[in-house]
Amino acid sequence: MVQRLKAGPSAAQERRPRGGTPPRAVRHRWWTPYVFMAPYLALFLTFVVAPVVYGLWISLHDWDINVPVKPFVGLDNYRELFDPDGVDGPRFWRAMRATGVFTALSVPLLLVVPLLVALLMNGRFRGRTLYRAVYFAPYVLGVAVVGLLWRFLLDGNIGLVNHYLGLLGLPDDLQWTTDTPAAWWGLVLVTVWWTLGFNAVIYLAGLQDIPAELYESARVDGANAWHRFRHVTLPGLRPVALFVVNSTLLASANMFGQSYLITTGAPADETKTAIYLIAETGLRRFEMGSASAMSFVLALALMAASALVFRIFRERQEDR
Repeated sequence: MVQRLKAGPSAAQERRPRGGTPPRAVRHRWWTPYVFMAPYLALFLTFVVAPVVYGLWISLHDWDINVPVKPFVGLDNYRELFDPDGVDGPRFWRAMRATGVFTALSVPLLLVVPLLVALLMNGRFRGRTLYRAVYFAPYVLGVAVVGLLWRFLLDGNIGLVNHYLGLLGLPDDLQWTTDTPAAWWGLVLVTVWWTLGFNAVIYLAGLQDIPAELYESARVDGANAWHRFRHVTLPGLRPVALFVVNSTLLASANMFGQSYLITTGAPADETKTAIYLIAETGLRRFEMGSASAMSFVLALALMAASALVFRIFRERQEDR
């Protein structure tokens, strides 16, 4: 006796709703993505693009906030910055040199010291959480707190820094806030103490993202600690290092609060950075046109430095 086999429902029929009508494909309008992007675009245009355009417009005028008439001067504010016989030019480039000195001194320390701290924090030992909190704690302080605190600690007459240096038998008459090079090292060491926790946390995240199998393979191949650090840790930290280098470079070049609160630009404007001068020119002398021109020249310099960092990292990646 031949028994007929009834074919079961197909996969498409099983997914079909009981009403019998197949689901209609969802169709999006061409403007749907822009609706979701609209809040971000509105904020970006309002708080980024519009201020940049407005600042460029101000830099083309003799803009005094106390005078109702603001004549158009074209590129005169920029020409003044490159005129060695002008008033703003020498002051601006002296401030740019101060910015370069601070950046050259602080960036290497803010790259190496946080990496060493991150390597220690990545280990397994008792009290590791407390250790991490201690190193990151200064970063949560505001620049006003850090500046005023260290202004008293570094005072050449009553500061505790010179007091403890004297107890250790070291020179205790250093004028950390009024004399160079002590003022530069004071600003740099304060900045390293204040901000190394952030870079250390970024490095730590990168270290924890490196697969443990790579270290095991290196040990099996006979690699010592230095070889594992050089051939496993550093290549694994390359994407993180790019972010750390770029962000540290930009942050150091925009240093203002430490110089303003600790040294007030002394001695003789030697520690007055470009941001300090821009703020002073625009907010104290009310020469907003000149201050805007300085800002755009500084921004172009930082863009060039950032592009150089990206190019160096890209070339090393291609060489590998």
